[in-house]
Amino acid sequence: MDILIICLVVLSLALAVQAGYTLYLMLYTWNDKHLADDYRSPREYHDPFYSFTILLPAKNEEEVIQGTIDRILQIDYPPDMVEIFVILQEVDTGTIEQVQIKLAELEARGINNVRMITFNDPPFNKPHGLNIGLRQSSNDIVTIFDAEDEPHREILHIINTTVINTEASVVQSGVQLMNYQSNWFSALNVLEYYFWFKSRLHFHSKAGMIPLGGNTVFVTRELLERLGGWGDHMLTEDADLGIRCSLMGEKIKVIYSDEHVTQEETPTSITQFVKQRTRWSQGFLEILIKGDWKQLPTFYQRFLAVYTLGFPFFQAVTGIYFPISIYMMFFSRTDPVTALLLAVPFYMVIACTIFQMVGLKYFIKSHNLKLKRRALYLMPLFYFPYQWALSFAAIRAVFRHVTGQNNWEKTKHVGAHRQAAAAPSASK
Repeated sequence: MDILIICLVVLSLALAVQAGYTLYLMLYTWNDKHLADDYRSPREYHDPFYSFTILLPAKNEEEVIQGTIDRILQIDYPPDMVEIFVILQEVDTGTIEQVQIKLAELEARGINNVRMITFNDPPFNKPHGLNIGLRQSSNDIVTIFDAEDEPHREILHIINTTVINTEASVVQSGVQLMNYQSNWFSALNVLEYYFWFKSRLHFHSKAGMIPLGGNTVFVTRELLERLGGWGDHMLTEDADLGIRCSLMGEKIKVIYSDEHVTQEETPTSITQFVKQRTRWSQGFLEILIKGDWKQLPTFYQRFLAVYTLGFPFFQAVTGIYFPISIYMMFFSRTDPVTALLLAVPFYMVIACTIFQMVGLKYFIKSHNLKLKRRALYLMPLFYFPYQWALSFAAIRAVFRHVTGQNNWEKTKHVGAHRQAAAAPSASK
């Protein structure tokens, strides 16, 4: 057996192990009903005790910002215990104009707990805006919603109760993409969120090494001030915050109930998707190189940190290797054992695809949506193109990092999940 075949067999086995581990994380809460019940939102609420600061950073969000402000104001909690800050760059005149119109309308209705904060000092990115908002806020617990978010109206009651019950300093609640039928990649994108927040984050929480999700994360003001806020120059400031909280041994509670998730939309095009994933992959690479994770107390926590932060690059290798695996299966003249070993990642892909198809049906049932069978049946066809898009984004992230490009590539929002809710798809 020549050296190339040996290398491919080793890579094949490594990718098979990685795929198997990923499947385990995807199904973590499905393995134990009692575990899943422990992570559900509380069913009965305590009286309001904690006050909340809601930070709403936005950029070029003229189309959705007014609707998002309205939806945040619909949250059921005493208004005098909630302050809402819309955070914008001064050059974003279009969004500023829309916010000013909304603020005038709210003032006429006697609503005065929404403020607009603008800034013009670098770096011009989300974490810097969050830190500016943090310095001007005053309430007990700070959270973030993105400009297209649909938070559940009971979310603050849920968090208030959870913090009282658990004394956690950080609570991560669920976020879910909703418009699974909008683009060829939307269903697979939706399921990444579904398995991440419904299952995988709970595993990270138990392990004591958790990269927090971008919004619907609730952090006590006292902890944020001790941490110095968010990393001003981080592309994935949420994951970085989670690693730093893990290092400090803070109690991080992950809760998830399908009915209480914050709803979002998938990127509007494959170009927008690749830019978003490039930013995430590059941000994970920054945290990996930064090396805070090396101070985690156990070997397994450090291993999990490397695996999680390096996952986009495993995806890149996987996307490149799969065509080679298929080619070797059908055209390479090797002994039967070698051929079987080279085919193992392909079989793992089949297993992942089956579980994702089942997951899509669970997702649709959980959110009372109509099953669009075309999206379900086309998932196996789009699996490889989706992996290649992820691979390209990871490779692009490495290139941007090496060449010193760390500007924030913003994802466009059009409120597709709101349109889907207004006009549900018919079953086909």
